Amino acid sequence: MAPRLQQAIKLLQLPHIELAEYVEGEIEDNPLLERQDTDPDTAVDSAESDENEVPARNDDVGDSSMSAQDHMPEQDKVPLDVDYDQIYAEDGRSEGPGLATAAVLGGGQRYGEAGPDIEQTAATPTNLRDHLLEQLTVAVVDPVDRLIGVHLIDMVDDAGYVTGPLTQVAEQIGCDAARVEATLAMVRQFDPVGVGARDLAECLSLQLRERDRLDPAMQACLAHLDLIAAGDIDGLCEVCGVDAEDVGDMIAEIRTLGPKPGLAFGSDFAESVIPDVFVRPRPGGGWLVELNSDMLPRILVDNSYYATVRRKARNQAEKTYLTDRLNSANWLIKALDQRANTILRVAAELVGQQDGFLLHGVEHLRPLNLRDIATEIEMHESTVSRVTANKYIAMPRGTFPMKYFFTNAIASSVGGEPHSAETVRHRMRQLIETEKPDAVLSDDQIVEILRGEDVDIARRTVAKYRDAMGIPSSVDRRRQVRNEAKSEKPLAAISEPTTADSALWR
Repeated sequence: MAPRLQQAIKLLQLPHIELAEYVEGEIEDNPLLERQDTDPDTAVDSAESDENEVPARNDDVGDSSMSAQDHMPEQDKVPLDVDYDQIYAEDGRSEGPGLATAAVLGGGQRYGEAGPDIEQTAATPTNLRDHLLEQLTVAVVDPVDRLIGVHLIDMVDDAGYVTGPLTQVAEQIGCDAARVEATLAMVRQFDPVGVGARDLAECLSLQLRERDRLDPAMQACLAHLDLIAAGDIDGLCEVCGVDAEDVGDMIAEIRTLGPKPGLAFGSDFAESVIPDVFVRPRPGGGWLVELNSDMLPRILVDNSYYATVRRKARNQAEKTYLTDRLNSANWLIKALDQRANTILRVAAELVGQQDGFLLHGVEHLRPLNLRDIATEIEMHESTVSRVTANKYIAMPRGTFPMKYFFTNAIASSVGGEPHSAETVRHRMRQLIETEKPDAVLSDDQIVEILRGEDVDIARRTVAKYRDAMGIPSSVDRRRQVRNEAKSEKPLAAISEPTTADSALWR
């Protein structure tokens, strides 16, 4: 593979932070490259300029046989799978990137008001968010639960507490609130112990449960943290049903816990990376897909300087060096243009394919793989894979890694449209969560229900999906129901402390 082509492939898969570092190194190494200052008076508004809008394919409306490039202005068209080793700009002032920066997708009804921006990525590898995301990747297999988990982790503050209502996550993703609660329960099993709590008492209870010390007396004690802060030992003895000595031991143990487990990872949690692509609803329906122009490197070739120093070149070696630097600078600008256009085209097709998710939520994810996207935009699968690696797309339902929108397909039992594997898993979870205690569903029964809903699925696939979601077998679920029926009355609920938390650790 030619060195220039290797370099172009590397540029294609770099996230924009690493790309900026790479371009900065090129500017330092090449005297003919310089940064391009953006003039606010002449900058192009990609969201409003027809010249920068690239209609992209959408199955719902328009000519589905046309790719994004078919609609591009002739001067903006670029080769689909270009040999980067052949890209050189002509002499003259060259600048980039800046061909097409936005794509317009026609479509059905408007999703509605754009939701709040959700920052999904963090810049440093040692902060709390990255630490939780690493555990989420290992512990959660289901992509839908991972999306929910990412949203929940974004709601965790520096101290390790979940802030904001969980209904917000359910509404944005379009799933049941019960599934959000179940995913939060998984996050609460992550390190550091106590993370994911909604208040101090809940944080302490998670840590005590880890130590196997959350007995009824301790639970009652946590439910009355205001009495601990006030030093009301008699009141604690009464509510906990133990003597003063036991109360003293419980208070001493509580004070060994960490009230803010997230602070061990520092306070840089809110640091974030801006997404590569934005998706916004259009007033007349459909979607506007645009690159984040603020994150695109803006460089140009200083041909005046090149002409000046070339006239002063003293020998052929110096002339050869200058020519090589000029070609390298022009090639880099063309490669950045090609990278920007490729990301836009892939993102536009991805949004067009998953229009149902944007409109209606996670249950409407379509089966999708790299080949589907590559075929529609006439690119190689490996190119699509590199484009979607480490890239994020912000839309009204939140900010997601592009990779999350590729889902496996499960055939229809009557020959209709295939079903997304994530949608089938979501339906399985609904069936299990709503089953009656005296009518626990076996895997065979779930298969029959799904086949009655036009899903052709095998029993072993149901068992595999159930295991991946961490759901016990029907035998184990029946046993849990029997054990719960025999167990004592549930422990008292945790209440919000009414006094300063710091008083507990004085």
